[in-house]
Amino acid sequence: MHSDFFQELKQRGLVHQTTDEETLEKQLNEESVKLYVGFDPTADSLHIGHLLPILMLRRFQQNGHVPIALVGGGTGMIGDPSFKDQERQLNPLSTVQDWSNNIKQQLSQFIDFNNEKNPAIVANNYDWLGEMTLIDFLRDVGKNFTINYMMSKESVKRRIEAGISYTEFAYQLLQAYDFLKLYQKYGCLLQLGGSDQWGNITSGIELLHREEGVQGFGLTIPLITKADGKKFGKTEGNAIWLDANKTSPYEFYQFWLNTDDRDAVKFLKYFTFFRLDEIAEIEEEFNQAPETRVAQKALAKDVTTLVHGKEAYEQAVRISDALFNGSIKALNADELDQAFSGVPAYEVSSEDSLNLVDLLLAAGIETSKRQAREDINNGAIYLNGDRIQDTSYEIAEEDKLSGKTTVIRRGKKRYFMLRF
Repeated sequence: MHSDFFQELKQRGLVHQTTDEETLEKQLNEESVKLYVGFDPTADSLHIGHLLPILMLRRFQQNGHVPIALVGGGTGMIGDPSFKDQERQLNPLSTVQDWSNNIKQQLSQFIDFNNEKNPAIVANNYDWLGEMTLIDFLRDVGKNFTINYMMSKESVKRRIEAGISYTEFAYQLLQAYDFLKLYQKYGCLLQLGGSDQWGNITSGIELLHREEGVQGFGLTIPLITKADGKKFGKTEGNAIWLDANKTSPYEFYQFWLNTDDRDAVKFLKYFTFFRLDEIAEIEEEFNQAPETRVAQKALAKDVTTLVHGKEAYEQAVRISDALFNGSIKALNADELDQAFSGVPAYEVSSEDSLNLVDLLLAAGIETSKRQAREDINNGAIYLNGDRIQDTSYEIAEEDKLSGKTTVIRRGKKRYFMLRF
């Protein structure tokens, strides 16, 4: 236990609200505290919106506390209304259970379940919510809360106008019951969550107090806002997943590398394990020469290595360099797939002519042969990074990278793939 741990969290900007801050800080300094974060399985993978709470669990564990990752196999069947504009779609039990297993797997990358001193715990609230009867729920949980208390929560208030089902209205009681069960099972006294979880967390503290006469604590982390006002965690409208099959390590690395200058140092404090004095040094260097992007590079390296490992990080850098320098031929098949995932691809059939003008037209890269010839003559067409200015050019075996792919670039930025 470091006596300045809580203060460091504050200096990193990771503390948004807490209940009884003084007592909580004292407790964290003096003993190993059990704390939990809930993750509802609403997809088959976690995304970077979950990364901050996951890394909070890691920070607490590194400081001698015991993190509990609660997978919401039960609450995931229902959906949390907190700051959502509409009802969630309900998923079948088998789907939610599969997703729960994936999430447990992902969490084990970040928190240590086999540590000798303070091993992390994984729990699934389906274990108690799944077997609880409605009568038990109404008697043991519902009795402790007035409707006025539940209605006063910001997450409910925001939805009353648009409409909220009884199912989602009752969500805060289920989350409160989770806190009670985790206290009874493991002695858990602290719940962490995003700032949108404050209402649900305080309901849990209330239930702990009423049922067990103990003081629980809540701590929320800020909701991440980007300097440009866009939502954090999405790029081109797609979520950035922690699963390498859903978001390639290269795309993941690029996401962090493209962080706005105004956010780079803040994100270093949030998402990396650099010491604050190291971050201050990076910040100083960054302020003197922002064009070197030293803060973004440090951020992208640390987070990509943490999530995907050193090799994947080095591969992402190699792909980035190859694209920047136009040396596409240096990439292997897997790197080509990562570099150009999402790029329009055309499957070349045995019937297709291998003449460049014909292929540009067949693949939909050009709208007419005239335009294709014009672009080739003007030097706007590149094959695997090399400019081609011969309209009679035929694609040869050596143009097929790894024997199966040709990368065509039109103009400065527009990439296309031909697959053979």
